[in-house]
Amino acid sequence: MAFSIQGFKSNGLVGGGARPTLFEVILNMPVTGADVADKFRFVCSASQLPAMTSGVIEVGYFGRKTKIAGDTVFADWTVNVMNDEDFLIRDALEKWKNTINTLETNIRVPIQGNSQGQIQGGIEGYKNVDALVLQYGKAGDILRSYKMISVWPSNIEAINLDWERTNAVETFAVTFAYDYWLPGDPDEGLFGQEAVPL
Repeated sequence: MAFSIQGFKSNGLVGGGARPTLFEVILNMPVTGADVADKFRFVCSASQLPAMTSGVIEVGYFGRKTKIAGDTVFADWTVNVMNDEDFLIRDALEKWKNTINTLETNIRVPIQGNSQGQIQGGIEGYKNVDALVLQYGKAGDILRSYKMISVWPSNIEAINLDWERTNAVETFAVTFAYDYWLPGDPDEGLFGQEAVPL
């Protein structure tokens, strides 16, 4: 097949290619107010569209293996956060993590876990949170959304301090465990309605 730049322009990246910088993460943490959720949208500087992996089951027969699809596995999801001098997001994440297992007393703390303001203990308290990743187009429209169901922070990474590191803003990574994700239809709303499967 002969190379044709016109063929690529007509059939390749017709829309100019999706850009990794045009995204937003929405996360309402269970132990904080709306100001924290609003700020998180601005300081979450890196994220991922979630992966989809299926396990593989190898079945042997007369010395040969055939591979069949196993269960879907949802890998952990990681974001990077810029740290402001108010430590608002870092503090909210540490409080959330502390309700799961307190630093000193080694217990789980019941938290406000639902819209009626009822106190919930157990997993319903700290896992009663969904997260949303929005991929925007260059015109500002939402191209794709992914909703992570029942997220909770499994790891809040250290913030490195260094006298030699100048002209930089502190950042730290947060890894979230979650149950599963759903692709969303931008025309169907965000958290208000069920995500629409492909």
